[in-house]
Amino acid sequence: MRRGNFKVRILIFVAIAAFAFLRKCSQEEVNPYTGKKQAISLSPQEEIAIGLQSAPGMAQQHGGLHPNTEYQAFVDNVGNKLINNSIAKQTPYKYEFHLLADENTINAFALPGGQIFITQALFARLENEDQLAGVLGHEIGHVLGKHSNERITNANFWKTLAMGSSAIDMGGVAQQIGNGSLLKNGRGDELESDELGVKFMLDAGYNPEEMIGVMEILKAAAGPNRVPEFQSSHPDPENRIEKIKEAIRNYRNKKAS
Repeated sequence: MRRGNFKVRILIFVAIAAFAFLRKCSQEEVNPYTGKKQAISLSPQEEIAIGLQSAPGMAQQHGGLHPNTEYQAFVDNVGNKLINNSIAKQTPYKYEFHLLADENTINAFALPGGQIFITQALFARLENEDQLAGVLGHEIGHVLGKHSNERITNANFWKTLAMGSSAIDMGGVAQQIGNGSLLKNGRGDELESDELGVKFMLDAGYNPEEMIGVMEILKAAAGPNRVPEFQSSHPDPENRIEKIKEAIRNYRNKKAS
């Protein structure tokens, strides 16, 4: 390679890197629901569109929707109670709650814009309505926390560096959600959603201590050979329990003062 061509390529890369960095800085804003500063590239309407586009495929991956309409109505009622009694009602998101037929995968997750799912495998292990509220409140926290939006923005930053294109491929984003790569919340996201879930439960009149019971269920389901926290992208249930207890104390003290 000629020396002149190499210098040109270096200059082009530096220019692209500078553009990507400045663009990401310009996208930083304070989340009005959490107070956290984030790089956000999608509008609420775009988040809603991505969630609606991705929802059928995600349901299909888990055996479709559960056929029991009474169970689904129960999930809807608890989810809507959380929404209607919290700051979530003031957001532009379109919340829908889906009970999935999957009896093997213990999981719950949220798509951008308000599409929230819980598998029958987890639903069947919950002991009461308050625990269901804890699971759904946690997932609502992911939506308000704009965690998927933030990951999409970060992924697009690296794409800009690699390919020089700054446009977001909405179809590609939906595909990445489908394969799970954009649903992997980090430790900070999980802990923030736990804290928000506690607040939503208190606002709706649920007992937030029952979220600790959910953590015990998750810990038991993982078994004795679960991956240590430092090797996992998710906080260990024991760590989450301590943070949940702390959040309960803090919110109750605020209400009492």
